[in-house]
Amino acid sequence: MTSTITPLVTRVSAVTARAALSTVFTALAVAAILTGALASSTPLANAADDSCANIEVVFARGTNEAPGVGATGQAFVDALTARLPGKTVDVYAVNYPASLAFGQAADGIADASSKIETIAASCPNTKIVLGGYSQGAAVAGYTTTDTVPAGFALPAGLTGPMPAGIAAHVAAVVLFGTPDTWFLNLVDHSAPPIAVGQLYTAKTLQLCATGDPVCFPGGLDRGAHSSYKNNGMADQAADFAARQLGAPAPATVMQQTAGKVGATQPTSQPAASQPEPPLGN
Repeated sequence: MTSTITPLVTRVSAVTARAALSTVFTALAVAAILTGALASSTPLANAADDSCANIEVVFARGTNEAPGVGATGQAFVDALTARLPGKTVDVYAVNYPASLAFGQAADGIADASSKIETIAASCPNTKIVLGGYSQGAAVAGYTTTDTVPAGFALPAGLTGPMPAGIAAHVAAVVLFGTPDTWFLNLVDHSAPPIAVGQLYTAKTLQLCATGDPVCFPGGLDRGAHSSYKNNGMADQAADFAARQLGAPAPATVMQQTAGKVGATQPTSQPAASQPEPPLGN
């Protein structure tokens, strides 16, 4: 009897051992696969993070300027980049016609909104600076709006304001030569007033050169409208944006000029003279 039981026990023990070893090897294989998957996913996540800039400037050029950010936009970008050593700064030129057909500014609003929302979703740690010059300032201003005027029909491509949560991703808004209500009525009677949204008001700087007929009450100096790229206001805007981004204040702070205006900029203009719309550069 003993000789019969012993081989049986031995065989059972061998089968049990093989099963145990199989289980162990399977567990090790699964662990190796999981470890490999985790190891491979980490560099991919890091790569996605590495592809995101610290700051992205979304800028809309002025009327009749060539595609890109325009002369004023480039002066601002250069000045801002110089104030952010060690930071990566990407630039996105809002895609829209920037033509004398002011109603097509809606294309820019849709494009700027889409770009900002895409950055917020794909690069949540990237800080956004929104800006614009002349008609582009209107585009940027409208992009921040939080309400649609009663009775105003949104153009094709627009469904309403950006979600409120997007505002946290926008560190600063800088507007050069923003068209006031009088000028808007001159170029497009259907255009609503440009009202910066409440979530963006505290981080918005509007600059208007003295005599600029697009934004300055009674202004008749077309040269003033073309001066932002070299009148010091690009530097002024860069100082403001850099502070909003948390950069140290410059050693010498430029004094704000009489041409600086905020969201409550006067919009009335005398009806006496109506200069032709200046070019956006």
